[in-house]
This record gives sequence, C-alpha cells and structure tokens, in this order.
Amino acid sequence: MKKTRIWVLAFIMILAFLGLVLLQANYLLQTSKNIETDFDDNVNRSLYQVSKSIEEIEVKHYLDETIQKYTRRKVKKALQDEIIDLDTVAESEPINTGDTVDLTQTLLAPRVSLSEKHGVSSIQGTSEALYDQYKQRFYQSKALLDQVALQWMKQSSALPLGERISFPELGQLIKTEFDNNEIYLPYHFSVVDKDGKILYSCHQGEDSLYANESLGFYSQRLFPSEGGGNSYYLKVVFPTKKSFIIRSMSMLIPSLVMMLILLIIFIYTIYIIFKQTNLSIIKNDFMNNMTHELKTPISTISLASQMLQDTEIGKTPDKLKYISGVIADESKRLRFLVDKVLQMTIFEREKQMLRFVELDANELITNSISNFSLKVENSDGKIISELTADNAWVMVDEVHFTNVIYNLMENALKYRRGPLVLIIRTWDEKDHLFISVQDNGIGIKKEHLKRIFEKFYRVPTGNVHNVKGFGLGLSYVKKIIEDHKGTIRVESELNIGTKFIISIPTLKQ
Repeated sequence: MKKTRIWVLAFIMILAFLGLVLLQANYLLQTSKNIETDFDDNVNRSLYQVSKSIEEIEVKHYLDETIQKYTRRKVKKALQDEIIDLDTVAESEPINTGDTVDLTQTLLAPRVSLSEKHGVSSIQGTSEALYDQYKQRFYQSKALLDQVALQWMKQSSALPLGERISFPELGQLIKTEFDNNEIYLPYHFSVVDKDGKILYSCHQGEDSLYANESLGFYSQRLFPSEGGGNSYYLKVVFPTKKSFIIRSMSMLIPSLVMMLILLIIFIYTIYIIFKQTNLSIIKNDFMNNMTHELKTPISTISLASQMLQDTEIGKTPDKLKYISGVIADESKRLRFLVDKVLQMTIFEREKQMLRFVELDANELITNSISNFSLKVENSDGKIISELTADNAWVMVDEVHFTNVIYNLMENALKYRRGPLVLIIRTWDEKDHLFISVQDNGIGIKKEHLKRIFEKFYRVPTGNVHNVKGFGLGLSYVKKIIEDHKGTIRVESELNIGTKFIISIPTLKQ
C-alpha cells in the first residue's frame, strides 16, 4: 500500500475518532448538567418546604396562644355574667384552660329546645335559627382570624429571630425534607440576615464554606409571606456535591474505557501499518542488495569454471592456480553472505545457544586486533589500542563476543573516510567493563542514529551498492550484547567519526 493511501486512511480514521470523542464529550456534559439540575431542583424544593413549615409552625404557636387568651376572657366574662354556676362547674368537671376547643364550645354552644306542641313548623324554625347562629359565628370567627393574622404579622416581624425559630427544630426539618427528596449528601446550613451576617451555623468554625462560591451554596428566604422589614435567609452548602455528580456518572465509565481501548487500537493500527510499509521497503532493498551481492560471486565462479574448460588453461599451472584461488575466494564470499542471512534467523529461534566462559576481555580484544590489523594496514590505516581496564574478567561466549568486536571493526573499515584510524579502549567502572570502538569515518546523521540497530536497516549513502552488506551486522551486535546482559550505545558526528560504547558486567575479583 502506498504511503499516500495510508495517510488518507489515517486522516479519515482521525476524523471519525474525533467525531466520536466530541459526541461522547457532549453526552457526558449533558448528563452532568441534567444530574446537577435535578439535584438543584430537589434541594430548592426542600428548602422552600422548610421555609413554609417554619412559617406554619410559628402561626400555629401564635394561634394557640391567642385562642388560650381568648378562651380565658370568655370564661371570665361568663362567670361574671352568671351564665353558669361556678359551683356546678367545679363539681362536675374542673376547667382545663389547655382544652380550649371543648371549653369554648361548651360556653358558646347555642341553647335550643324542641317543644312537642309546636309540631313540624317549630323544627324548621329551629333549623333556620341554628343556621343563622352558626353563620354569625362563622363571620365572627373569620373576622377574629383576620384580626389575629394582622396582629401576628405586625408583632412577629419585630421579634428577634431566636424567638421565632428553634434552630434544632430547623435542622430536623431540613433533614426530614432532604430525606423525603432522596438527598443524602453531607451538608452544612446557616441562617443569615439580609447583609449576609451569619446568625446561626450548624457547625462552628465552618463559616468559610459559605463564602466559597465554587461550592455552590443554596439560599432560601425564611418567612416568604412577609414583605419588607427584616429578611432572613437559610443557606445550605454541600461540600461533596461535585464528587457526587461524578459518582452519579459512574455508569459511563465502561464507555470511557471502550473509548480508550479504541484509541489504543487506532494508534497501534497506524503504527503497525507504517511499520509494515517501512519493513516492506527495507525488505525490497534487502532483496536488491542480496541479489546484487550473490550475483557477483556466482558470475565470477561461472566465468572461472568456463575458463577451466579451456584445455590451454590446464597446460599453464600458474593460471590454473589463479583460477582455483578465485573460485575458492568467491565460494568463501558466498558462504559468508549466507551465514550473515542465517545468523539472525538462528538467534530469533534459539534463545539459549550461548556458551559462556570466563575470560580476560583485554586478551580477547588484543587477539582480535592482531588478526584484523592486516586488513587495516592494507588500506593504509592503523589501530590504536588503549586497554586500561584493571578488572577485564567477564563471562561471555567467546565466539560470538569476538564476532561483535570484528563487526564493529569491519564497519569502521567499510565506512572509512581516507586512511582509517581505529581507536579501541577498555576501562572498568564499579562492576562493569566498558569497551569503545572509535573511528574517523564518514559518521552518521542524528536522524539515523536511533535506527542503526534495526534489522535490515542501512544508513543511506546515496548509492545503495557502494558499501556491501545487508544491514544485519549491528542488529546482531546489539542482540549478542543484550544476551550478555549488557548495553551498547553510539555517538557519532557527520564527517568526524563514530564511537560505539559497550558495557557488560564483570566478574568479582
């Protein structure tokens, strides 16, 4: 798949995912608003009912006191007018001023008697008389209630708040109304005047809560029927309101989790697509390089075999020896190329194939330098060794660790810029041995440093075939070092040189 199509597909997926995210975010926001609105309505409804209940309680108390006073006056007047015999009342039933309704009815009940001699007409007349009396009493009672209400409104507004409200009773009313409306959050309430001064608080020392606007307090006027004069307000704040709203949306958590999973899958899919595309390009380059690399020795061997078929060649021992040497060298080259390809395959399948032995790394590196120095000298280069590690004893696989050193020196030789100067150092720090292989070659650009250890990756040099190889050497080096529980890093500057630094654990002396 072309990269252009991949980018178009990625762009469409991004738009679709962003649309899904926006829809989900809008749904969450709307749900949060609905929950908060329902909660606010329940709280405001509860507080309004509390204010009405407080007002009703005050009216009831005032009416009780008024009726008691009124009853006492009626009793006193009735006694003075000798409507009833005081001795008879005392002997029959003691006067209970608290039982105002029965006593008032006893005193004010109309006295009507039926006479048998008047017949039916007297019953009708009696009914009309009773109706007139009750109607008159109703108007009198209504006028009395209006007068009481007027007096209550004049007198109550002038009373101190502490005489009008029982704060413990107020707290109980609030709790009852909140329970009725299924509000079970912890809360703090206070009563303030019109200037905002706190007259009562359910929790002393918590006054700062009501000044925190971010908590969102609720306010309800007490005695809403009164106009003007002193105004008192009931304030309630819920410190855990925000967390309650968040908890109320807990059912949406699976949706958020699914969104996150989709996001991870989306990112991973795009990553895999690009990785596979790059890998396909790298493999194509690998196939081109491998084809070119194999074609040369095959052509050389084919040409040499044709020359051997010439009878004249067999008569010349020097030419025969030369052609045989060419065939042998090219055969070695073919075997080397095949081994390079198989090397990484073997390491991917076989995890436990290293044979560790104790050896002196300084000695191993010295032998490697000695064997490799001939190649460097033939290219007018030189190798400088500074093996200063005091403790160079390590547990390594001798064959593969030697190959690591050879690979690094081989790269320095292949990517040289003029006469090669190869510097190899060793030193030890704490429990680790450090080995550096530094050259003065062409260097590596910074954008390629992170990928040089990838399999099949080769740093672009302008011509694919100017340096032979498959891009397997450094990936092999890194794998071997990691299997030795070590690390490798690279430092490089373009046209200055490259330095590889290896760190592996040392043996305790």
